[in-house]
Amino acid sequence: MSDKGRVGIVGAGLGGVAAAGLLEKAGFDVVLFDQAPAFARLGAGIQFGPNVIKILSTLDGLAEKLESVSCLPDYWVSRKWDDGTVMAKIPLNAERERYGAPYITIHRGDLHQAMLNCISPERVKYNHKLVDFTDDGKSVTLEFENDVTEKVDFLIGSDGINSRIREKMFGYEAPLSTGWIAHRAIIPGAAAKSLGADLNAKWWSEDRHIVCYYLDRNEDEFYLVTGEPAEWTSSVGQLPSTRDEFRAAFKGFHPMVQGYIDATETVTKWPLNTRPPLPVWHQGRTVLLGDSCHPMKPHMAQGAAMAVEDAAVLARCLSEIGTSDLTHTFSIYQSARKERATKVQTISNANTWLRQPEDPYWCYGDNIYDLTIG
Repeated sequence: MSDKGRVGIVGAGLGGVAAAGLLEKAGFDVVLFDQAPAFARLGAGIQFGPNVIKILSTLDGLAEKLESVSCLPDYWVSRKWDDGTVMAKIPLNAERERYGAPYITIHRGDLHQAMLNCISPERVKYNHKLVDFTDDGKSVTLEFENDVTEKVDFLIGSDGINSRIREKMFGYEAPLSTGWIAHRAIIPGAAAKSLGADLNAKWWSEDRHIVCYYLDRNEDEFYLVTGEPAEWTSSVGQLPSTRDEFRAAFKGFHPMVQGYIDATETVTKWPLNTRPPLPVWHQGRTVLLGDSCHPMKPHMAQGAAMAVEDAAVLARCLSEIGTSDLTHTFSIYQSARKERATKVQTISNANTWLRQPEDPYWCYGDNIYDLTIG
């Protein structure tokens, strides 16, 4: 047990896992709960910029491990949907020295596993779906669907856009449909190479796009993810799709894009939902991070990055300011994070990021360890 207190974290996504690893390293008694029965290599691709790698570098060996297995694109390329004209070519690892860390693309499941490996296994409790929690002013009691009850000194909600913790704190509010959906698929890297694929590119039309990049250092897997206008009528958060449906949504796109789609086997789709910025991120002994307080469309590839940044700033606040007055500590955390997270949320939802030449240093070059806390 730690004299810094027992912290419960609900939601073992990337933000929750980052919070657990950083707080355990800082000497807190951490327990991480997730409703899944066990870890699974879920999701598909993810991009992490230098702003996040700088944080992960504080967890023993993690940044080096990720760099050794990830694809490291020198540039982000924006292309016109029909003829492939380069609209913008933004330096990423081509300016690594300027950013102070690499830009990686990787399979989300591989990233998740590497981050989980930085936490003591006994601290992660699967098959724990939160039903309710009670804050008595001195501790927080958690009740789970499996009839287990746990008591912690304070609670971190990292349970996503449909956060049960957010709902209990501030009341139920359905997420907002953006009127957009996303298709995604992974194709063999060899198929992408035969078509002359960029390492990391986004093809833009006026009303839709497709992002394409490799998921590993050997370039064995190539990821396709889209954004397109369509209404979502299902109550399910993800559905199977088909190559034909995918192809129909991108009719007329460049032959390279058609080649990518032709190489797909398994295709899925899901709705892109969001919420307005949350005015307050904490209440009593409970605080939120990531999608539970600022979900966004994935068009900056910064949703998970913002959750990890939240986790790092929160860990700093708890370590440097302390836990004797959690309202004060959580207020400092929110003040340190809200403006940046809201800016990223707004730009991401607008889907304008890197469409034209611009300098992304304000985002990728940020280092939360340079931030003055308090």
